[in-house]
Amino acid sequence: MSIRKSIEALEEKILSPFAAKAAKSRGRLRPEPECAIRTCFQRDRDRIIHSKAFRRLKHKTQVFLSPGGDHYRTRLTHTLEVAQIARTMARALKLNEDLTEAIALGHDLGHTPFGHAGEAVLNALHPEGFKHYEQSLRVVDFLEKDGRGLNLTFEVRDGILKHSKGKGPILPSETQEAPSTLEGQLVRVADIIAYINHDLDDALRAGIIRTQDIPARCIKVLGHKHSTRIDTMVKSLLQYTIKAHDGRLHMAPEVVEAMETLRDFLFERVYEAPVVYKEFSKAKKILRELYEYLLTEGGIWDKEDIYPPGTSRHRMVCDFIAGMTDRYALALYERLFIPRPWAT
Repeated sequence: MSIRKSIEALEEKILSPFAAKAAKSRGRLRPEPECAIRTCFQRDRDRIIHSKAFRRLKHKTQVFLSPGGDHYRTRLTHTLEVAQIARTMARALKLNEDLTEAIALGHDLGHTPFGHAGEAVLNALHPEGFKHYEQSLRVVDFLEKDGRGLNLTFEVRDGILKHSKGKGPILPSETQEAPSTLEGQLVRVADIIAYINHDLDDALRAGIIRTQDIPARCIKVLGHKHSTRIDTMVKSLLQYTIKAHDGRLHMAPEVVEAMETLRDFLFERVYEAPVVYKEFSKAKKILRELYEYLLTEGGIWDKEDIYPPGTSRHRMVCDFIAGMTDRYALALYERLFIPRPWAT
């Protein structure tokens, strides 16, 4: 028996009946031979970690644009925090940790430079609109490996596509909105647990808000400290989900309410705060001008030849800008639009 098959047999024995099993995966877009050592979900995780898009996350904005401080989160550290929280909960619920980790590590690969400001610009300029979770799927299906993509399993691709919730309900009642696996649904919740806590932490560090500004109800239900709030949310999900044992995720109603209140507070006092919005306005201007320039100028991106005949220029420019890091976008803007002293 191969190592992979022994792992798959172990999954059948120890994982929850609600867990996704590697041996029963719905497969890849293009069939390929199995690995003798790793399960299909382990291979997906490894492919994501080794991708160029994953490495670029370290220079993409989470909340604060190109932060000067060493301790502010980036899109990469956010991704790692989501993966840690999701794996902890997956292990406790006896779900598939490898699938959970793969979805968590890949969920934000399509995020733009300058965070949601960049997403808003591309959504306005691209004729077909733009959503970062759809772009994340495009990254793994096509853009990586010069147009070949990573050829991930259905379960990972599904979890990546359906991870985002915006201002929607934390635990949606409509199942069609949720990922098809419980692991994907778990990452969806881990994403919000991570960002409402670390964005709050960063906002406090930046002096945009003070501890006394946090809604009293959130402090009472979730706790006073960063670690305590995460602990409360995670334990609530585990306790209520294990008790229900119905193949769905559950949390205490008061915890869900406090999380939604905290999320609304962050939108009002942090994401849309004048001091943050001012910098986002500058970032939007940069990306808008880059987009308009690249629509008419060729030869900027050395990967333009990966596209099939008939691909619109809008599609190629959108992909190019979405893949940029903050610093690359700034450097390209400076090279294209900022005059330089004449050198003899």
